Amino acid sequence: MKIVKENEFKEETGSGVVLVDFFATWCMPCRMMAQILEDVAEELAGKAKIIKVDVDESPNLAKQFGVMSIPTLVIFKDGAEQEKHIGVWQYEDCTDAIKKYL
Repeated sequence: MKIVKENEFKEETGSGVVLVDFFATWCMPCRMMAQILEDVAEELAGKAKIIKVDVDESPNLAKQFGVMSIPTLVIFKDGAEQEKHIGVWQYEDCTDAIKKYL
């Protein structure tokens, strides 16, 4: 999964269905979520994209999307925020949420 900086964010989320994982490298729940997202990305390859935003590297993006706790996962469709989840998201719940927007 690609780690996106502020200058790439609009381009990366501008079309299709994109799940954005707002995370930090020091966050243990974020590390747990990383493996779940790897599995989700594999299942939904070619249908949806998953990208990551390091809140320590891109604090303005975190602020823009109201990220107060991590991990925060946000689903975008064609550049518009659709749904937000805070905390570890189980595999089935995550895939079901993304599939609603495909």
